[in-house]
Amino acid sequence: MFEAIKAFGFATATEIRFGRGVALAAVPEIASLGPRVLLLTGATPARADWLARALGAAGCALTPWAIPGEPDMAMIEAGVAEARRHGAQVVVAIGGGAVIDAGKAIAALVPATRPHLDHLEVVGQGLPLDHAPLPFVAIPTTAGTGAEVTRNAVISVPDQRRKVSLRDARMLPRLALVDPALTDRCPRAITLASGLDAITQVIEPYVCTRANPMTDALCRAAIPAGLAALNRLMRAEDAGARDSMAWVSLCGGLGLANAGLGVIHGLAGPLGGLSGAAHGAICGALLPAGLAANARAGAAPHRFAELRGWIAGALGGPEARAFETLRHWTRDRGQPGLDALGIAADMAEAAAQAAATSSSMKANPVPLGLAELRALLNDAR
Repeated sequence: MFEAIKAFGFATATEIRFGRGVALAAVPEIASLGPRVLLLTGATPARADWLARALGAAGCALTPWAIPGEPDMAMIEAGVAEARRHGAQVVVAIGGGAVIDAGKAIAALVPATRPHLDHLEVVGQGLPLDHAPLPFVAIPTTAGTGAEVTRNAVISVPDQRRKVSLRDARMLPRLALVDPALTDRCPRAITLASGLDAITQVIEPYVCTRANPMTDALCRAAIPAGLAALNRLMRAEDAGARDSMAWVSLCGGLGLANAGLGVIHGLAGPLGGLSGAAHGAICGALLPAGLAANARAGAAPHRFAELRGWIAGALGGPEARAFETLRHWTRDRGQPGLDALGIAADMAEAAAQAAATSSSMKANPVPLGLAELRALLNDAR
């Protein structure tokens, strides 16, 4: 007998291209979206000179705009003003998840007529956009957030000490170009933090209450692939492992956008807003403790047994102690705990309070109370 499949939806970028060389090959398609381009980069714009030259040769008038760190409202407002000043018709973001989130937000808000804060969740009214975003092209250079296929942008609001989302289904990129060659020789610490974020983002959608056959198909294979690839990259540079991690990151973005997340991201958002620590590093610190906490609460026994098997298969050790093995493996390779990330006890308490009602927690496979969240945070120190 076949089991009934519950109803589900699945949405993603208009077009995804994956593979080495796809970013440069797509320049004519990018140019066809409009000749006036706001080009967002990370803190070192020179790393995207090759793309700027190619777009210029294709007839685009470029306005460069650097995003030096995780985006806050001041950065977004400044980017929107710059895009409007130069009449940008297209937004292209090349960089890590912070750059891509900033690009999504700027593309969304350039045409907006309401006060921008009205569209933010938690600190605003969470209103849908009143106009469609500008066409947006996402080109990730790290394998972590999967932001190239999600419909939200995470923005810091410093005066509220929160990270919140700007969210609208129309914010999905017009074109997502996942070129693993752009992640080659990424620094080891960034590879570890972003890689653990990517692995978290295929695990949480797989065990969450809103998992569906499409997200299962993506995440079930990506979890062991990500663990094995990250283990290889911690030993040496490896092009094949880079390809695998780029694929895992893409699967994570597709999974979280169409199923949900859980306690790790439920806590990571508030902790990031309170401390300013990098999102990937926070997820890496929380991952083993979050899995252990859910397992103790009886979450999805069959799926957690699979997780233990995949971790043991990739990292060694007995399945029964897989989450402990994962914790030791991450710490031995340089993943800091919450204390080393500058997350003090009062921040952890505030994060636990905020996480209890967060959107990510709504999909966690089991309810976790404040006492359990506090214990989880203590285990991640």
